[in-house]
Amino acid sequence: MAKADTLNAAFSALADPTRRAIIARLAAGEATVNELAEPFDMSLPAISKHLKVLERAGLISRGRNAQWRPCRLEAGPLKEIADWVERYRRFWEESFDQLDSYLMQIQHKEKSDDA
Repeated sequence: MAKADTLNAAFSALADPTRRAIIARLAAGEATVNELAEPFDMSLPAISKHLKVLERAGLISRGRNAQWRPCRLEAGPLKEIADWVERYRRFWEESFDQLDSYLMQIQHKEKSDDA
């Protein structure tokens, strides 16, 4: 999957609060579908649909260990999101630094004018 496609799929998958909650739970470790479904007032098939969206986005993977089918978090797409967001964080920090500098100049000028 191309980087833009990966980002689009990940952002789309994370747009849903249930899927974000599932990702947060999996950050603590592997879990079964039943364990992931516990805090939600929805059917297992509904949870499975959410899991399929997360899996297609590459955010989770599902394994098989005898009867236990754990879901686990896949950090790769989250790293790509973090890298993408980081560029904009730097932009905003630089913008705020420039604004801060400008405000300090105005304050200094006002103090000079008052004196």
